[in-house]
This record gives sequence, C-alpha cells and structure tokens, in this order.
Amino acid sequence: MKNFLIIIFLLSLVSIGFVAYEKGGKILPYYRQLTQTRVGTEKDLQNPQQKDARFVGSAQCKKCHEEKFDAWSHSRHPRMIQDIAKDPSAVVADFSKLPADADFNLSDAVYTIGGKFKQRYMIPRDFNGSEDYILGNYQWNVETGKWQHFKPWKYWYKHAYPHDNKQLPTSRACDGCHFTGYMAAGKRIEPGIACEACHGPGSNHVADPGSPVYRASLSDPVRQNEVCLQCHMRNRDKRLEDRNMSEIYGDARDYPYGYEPGKALADYKMVAPFVMGHETKEFYANGAAKKNRTQGNEFVRSMKGRHGITCINCHNPHTLQPTAQHNDGNALCMKCHSFDSPIGPHQKSLEAHTHHKADSKGSRCVECHMPKTGRHTGKSPLTVRSHLFGFTTPAQTLKYKMPPETNACYACHKKDRTMQQLQNDLESWGMVGWDKR
Repeated sequence: MKNFLIIIFLLSLVSIGFVAYEKGGKILPYYRQLTQTRVGTEKDLQNPQQKDARFVGSAQCKKCHEEKFDAWSHSRHPRMIQDIAKDPSAVVADFSKLPADADFNLSDAVYTIGGKFKQRYMIPRDFNGSEDYILGNYQWNVETGKWQHFKPWKYWYKHAYPHDNKQLPTSRACDGCHFTGYMAAGKRIEPGIACEACHGPGSNHVADPGSPVYRASLSDPVRQNEVCLQCHMRNRDKRLEDRNMSEIYGDARDYPYGYEPGKALADYKMVAPFVMGHETKEFYANGAAKKNRTQGNEFVRSMKGRHGITCINCHNPHTLQPTAQHNDGNALCMKCHSFDSPIGPHQKSLEAHTHHKADSKGSRCVECHMPKTGRHTGKSPLTVRSHLFGFTTPAQTLKYKMPPETNACYACHKKDRTMQQLQNDLESWGMVGWDKR
C-alpha cells in the first residue's frame, strides 16, 4: 500500500508538472533572464579590457563574424547615413520638384539621412575650423511623396541655437546616433549604425579575440536594453539637470554624448520628461508617443519592460526583424503568450479573447496592443506603433484628449461606430475594469 501511494504521488507530480508546462511552458526558456538579479542603472558594465580601446570600423568585424555581418549589412541600420557619391541610388527624393525657396540642391549634399519614412540631406559646412554639416531647409516625406519644409531647431533645443538651419551643425543634433563612433569619441568612424555602436570600440578585440567587447545579452534585462535606448529613447542634454539652456547655448546635444555600450547610460542621458496625465509635444497624456524614436520611453514604463522583457526578445539585433511593416503576425507574440496561460490571454481561443474573427485585423495582437499613435513628421500618416503594450479604451482616448484615429477600435470602426458605442461594446463583452474607464 505504501509503494502504491508513492506511485500515485509521483504520478500526480508529473501530471501537475505537465499541466504547469502546458500553461506556462513558453516562458520557461526566459526564466533565467526574467529572474536575473538587477544590478541597477548606475553600475558600469563595460569590461576593463575595453576601456582603452579605439573604434576601428565594421570591416574589421567581418573577418570573424561574417554571418552576423551579412545579416546586419542587409538591415536599415547601416543605411541611416549614406554617401551619395558612392551610391547615388540612396537618394529617394524627387529633386525635380524641389521648391524654389530651398537653400540647397542635390549637388550640395554629401550624405543622406534616412530614407524609409523621410530623408534629409547633409551639406558640408565649416564651424570654427571644424569640419561639420548642416541640413537643408526641406526634407523629403517618403510616406506622402512630397517635399516639406524642415526647421531642425524646432525641437526641445530650440532656445539653444539660432533659428536658422545654417547655424545648427549636425554634430550636435544628428551625428551621435547616425555615425558610429561620434557619440563616444566625437569622430565619424563609420556612417550609419554599425557593430561598434552596440558592442563598443573594438580595437583590443581585433588585436586579441580573447579581449571581450560588450555583449548586452549577458547583462541584466534592464541594462540589456541600453544599447537600443541610447538612440531609441527621446532625451534631453544631461547637463540640463544642473544647468540652464543658456549655459550650453550652441552646444546642446540631442544624444547621450560620451556614452559607450556597457557604461551606465543614466550617466549620459536625461530622459525626455513625462508625467502621467500631462500631455507634451512628444507624448499624449497616457504616455503614448506622438513621434518616432520613442520606443524606449514607452517600453520602460510598460509591464513588459518592468518585468524584464528586452528589445531583443522580439527584435533580432542584427536583421532588426520584425519591423512595424514586416512582422510575424501573432506568431511572435504567441511565442510567449498562450491561451489560458498565467501571462494570458486568459481565454480559451483567439476569438474569445478579441471578439473578432480569427483571420480579421481585430484579432492581430499588434493592432490592439501596439496601435499606431505616432508620426514621423507632422504631415506624415500614423505609422509609429506604440510600445506601451497595454490597451487604450475609447473612454481613455477621450479622457486623455487623444486623436480618435490613434484608438485601436476607432481606427477600424470610424465609419460605423462612435467612440461611445465602441466603449459600450467593450463593457458588454466584460473587457472593461475599474482601470479602463
């Protein structure tokens, strides 16, 4: 009888374990990451052997890391800055339609900036004996196929520079994120976002492969995201914490000047301010972004960010896939989320969760949990997806005075339902709690 009871007990444990795996097994591979001890945002994680290293360029990396180099070279990162003389096809604008009051033409430009959503043009200019660049007073809006006026001084640093694009050097506004090496060393080592932008300077590693470069994936999950947040998080000049704008006039930086991967980003970056309930030029009052390059601001406030999910859990750091335009549909989200699992969805099927047909837009995870709330320019369509990952109800959209089209429900139903009707639908489905009213 004793042996029989032991067998029954062991079988019960196996059954419980099987059920537990079925319910939450998809998060088991991430258990070590999610439970890793946090080291805090102030600790320097860069290996001492990398402290005196220099930037050498991605060509040095290709020799040993050809597969990763090839994946990266086909992504958008190396194309954020392109040399027009080397590749004229990098220019996506129609210069035959350039407005008459433009202060530049194609022959003046040396580099392009961007090209997927908008494209700007870098023109050489000397600033106090230093080789630098300015941006033309027009940018090409790829999404609308039109030129639109561009005032590079209009952002948070508008009181730090003359309101004249010819007086604002790209070295202060753009180059830190768009040229590898410039953020840390003040040198344009390589156009675009290359290997050392994420792994830090590599000269010592090239000389001795046993001398490590920074690998974010080995850091605690909060710190792991910093290689992305250095650029994908709206900021202010760190010096503004104890100085005023007039004291840094002509030198305000729109990037964390001096930062290298592995160092404490908090020592170099002052995050764009936001207080819940208060709308700013960059964020709606619920924290959803109005602009691009705000993924980090949203993500660190999201439930995923707070619980240890990282950027590279969803995005391949070399190919950058998936993107907003090319994603894996629900498969990516369901990699971790299972129906009736501890982390949800807590229903038995997709249709029970969404109240939409399984093959409809209303049953795509990103449409409800990552709605399009931001624009790449004021005249662009809504294409920037939120990284808050929550669900904003119609009632909340009205409460925070957000444009109706930023609401996931209204974006599809604006022709047949009012915001109040959509809110009533959610309430009738039992999908609205005290925090969603």
